[in-house]
Amino acid sequence: MKLAQDMAGKAEAVADFVKGLANPHRLLVLCALSDGEKSVSQLIGVTGIGQSAMSQHLAKLRAEGIVDFRREHRTLNYFINEPAVTEIMAVLYRRFCA
Repeated sequence: MKLAQDMAGKAEAVADFVKGLANPHRLLVLCALSDGEKSVSQLIGVTGIGQSAMSQHLAKLRAEGIVDFRREHRTLNYFINEPAVTEIMAVLYRRFCA
């Protein structure tokens, strides 16, 4: 019974985590970041997502701990910060992004 409760709790957490990835624009961003860190302007160029929408998606991904950034003067360079996302994106990249 305890195992079932633990699994149910984990399943809920995983479902919430996957919801953060389940957006076509955020998946494009993560595909772009799968091969390394990129600036916001590089992400916009690679994905075609507009500046305003990109800011919103990056903010959501940051809030969920999926990505983080490194500041270099005025440039923000984003990277995948969650090891589980790196693993998931490696599979998705091979199957859908490459």
